Amino acid sequence: MKQNDSNLPASSQSEGNTDLIRLQVYLAHAGVASRRASEQVIADGRVKVNGLVVTEMGAKVSVKDLVEVDGKKVSLEETKRYIVLNKPEEYVCSSSDEKGRKVAADLLKEKYSERLYNVGRLDMFSRGIILFTNDGDFAARLSHPSSEIEKEYIVVSTQDIPDELPENFQKGIRIDGVFYRARFVEKMNDRKCRIILVEGKNREIRNVFEYYNIPVRSLTRVRIGDVNLNQLPPGESRELSTLEVQSLLSLCKNRENKVSASAFIKKRS
Repeated sequence: MKQNDSNLPASSQSEGNTDLIRLQVYLAHAGVASRRASEQVIADGRVKVNGLVVTEMGAKVSVKDLVEVDGKKVSLEETKRYIVLNKPEEYVCSSSDEKGRKVAADLLKEKYSERLYNVGRLDMFSRGIILFTNDGDFAARLSHPSSEIEKEYIVVSTQDIPDELPENFQKGIRIDGVFYRARFVEKMNDRKCRIILVEGKNREIRNVFEYYNIPVRSLTRVRIGDVNLNQLPPGESRELSTLEVQSLLSLCKNRENKVSASAFIKKRS
């Protein structure tokens, strides 16, 4: 038997139980991925509910249902985690890597039992701040294109940086049909630059430096919003404070991305 207007099997959840949530929301709260990414997981046929593959976005489940992703049971996590990691070089930001490269999330496994996923990315050869969470709503709000949260980087090159690079990067520059513009660029010395971005375009800084034929020796993200790298050693992590979580959310420019501080305080209690 199936639920009406659903490809879910009928179960005890449909017998007077109104505590139902959409499947993609359930997966996000279970730490599988953000809501949007969870929708793709569902569409790919990777989710089973009570033994039946579910592929529709409108499906709803309850805590009584058996939900599996890739054959493994998942359940709602009571403790919400908000982690900052100082990612070393040569680690990729993904849940797994088919090429066998080191995965940044693996650096958290000894300290946290929850399934955590990264909010945004740093390329393999960049280092510094990256956030991890098992809260899909938090990840979605920070990752929304309109959030415009500042991300600050320190770039060290192997050659002198021409004066026109920071000037043009701040004004805006088009490279291979893609428009790049930094919020702020400052030369700290001939081969060192501080850059603040609010967009998340792939390899933005590296592409601009490559355009000027300036090799990058190191690229370090030192700040996201009001969260700073400070003295956190490479490979180490810490939990964000409640105030830091509130601050990040308050910086999201889009009103729809803002949530009350009390809601996140309750999640962490």
